[in-house]
Amino acid sequence: MALARGLLSSFALLFLSGAIVMIIITFLGGSTNKSPENNIYFLQANTSRIPGAPGETRWTFWNACRVGADGKSHCGHTSAAFPFDPPSHRNFNTTVNVPPEFIGTNHYFLMTRFMFPFCIIAIFFAVMAWFAGLFSLFSRVTALTCAILTWIALMFQTITTSLMTAAFVQGRKAFNRNGQAAHLGTKAFGLWWASLPLLFLASVLFFIAGFVGKRDKGYTGREHRRRGFFHSRPQGSVTNHTHQTEMST
Repeated sequence: MALARGLLSSFALLFLSGAIVMIIITFLGGSTNKSPENNIYFLQANTSRIPGAPGETRWTFWNACRVGADGKSHCGHTSAAFPFDPPSHRNFNTTVNVPPEFIGTNHYFLMTRFMFPFCIIAIFFAVMAWFAGLFSLFSRVTALTCAILTWIALMFQTITTSLMTAAFVQGRKAFNRNGQAAHLGTKAFGLWWASLPLLFLASVLFFIAGFVGKRDKGYTGREHRRRGFFHSRPQGSVTNHTHQTEMST
């Protein structure tokens, strides 16, 4: 059973490692102008009609980047939890030719702002589960602990992915309705959506690993009690027989 637990925990660690890599790569998209971060973004839109904006703009966790002739993101100053809020001073600081859906609302600002801390929490619990998972190969309790930590990471990553999808899908529609071509960042969406089933599978495998061998342990204990019970009867019989022999003598 220890071998089965080790195999289950190993596969769980493999899935968990893949999820962590996917989340971190997407999280760092736009933080530098190096590959692959300069080609990972949530939304790209034609902003050439907006005063002071580049011809094409990409939104990431860290900034709104212009798209160069090479098709890569060229990002300047970074700011953590950068909001998707075109008319605000954080983005273009104008309402001219900005889709009306963005004007006079905090809807997009709040959704994209909360994405950042939820993602940080998801990464924290996933990494904690990974380090604890190294010991789950030998311990049922540790495997169950990893299952709980991974499940928490899955919960926060699901919230983050839901906010990302809602904000940027709606944003894409707003730009397109305003005659400004926009499309989603397939790499960012693909990596984050793919991380969800990996986290789910990892949590399930850790959970199963935590219960491997539990039933066998209980069965061994019952057998031991049964053997002790039956061993005690012959001993009692021998004692009684000896006592009866002494009385007859």
